[in-house]
Amino acid sequence: MIAGIGVDIVKIERIKTAVERWGGRFMDRVFTEDEKKYSLSKYNPYPHLAARFAYKEALVKALGTGFRMGIRWRDIELVRNGDGKPEAKLKGTVKKFAKQRGINNIMVSVSHDTDYAIAYVTLVSLKKHAPE
Repeated sequence: MIAGIGVDIVKIERIKTAVERWGGRFMDRVFTEDEKKYSLSKYNPYPHLAARFAYKEALVKALGTGFRMGIRWRDIELVRNGDGKPEAKLKGTVKKFAKQRGINNIMVSVSHDTDYAIAYVTLVSLKKHAPE
């Protein structure tokens, strides 16, 4: 059963401005080392960073938590499997919330174009989840 869906769209220029203004403080707060390494290896890293930012926002929307109750940006990571497909990797409090809700699959789709990056997340659970 579908336990939650979330979508987020981010203007790429917004992420570029944040990186230029706040540099490492912003990058270290929001992105994991692997996310930074992957994105910064690209000719233009900003669409890739924006897609990861949008994914994190979409995931907390799908969970219904937002960034509160101890959920941190770096506890949510977008990784690529061997085929290049985006996959969710959770740690800390967000992993605990997902486990409590019986989430056994997180489907992720991300895309970016000239000006925007978008992410869509679907949470799948084997058990029925009662709203809190």
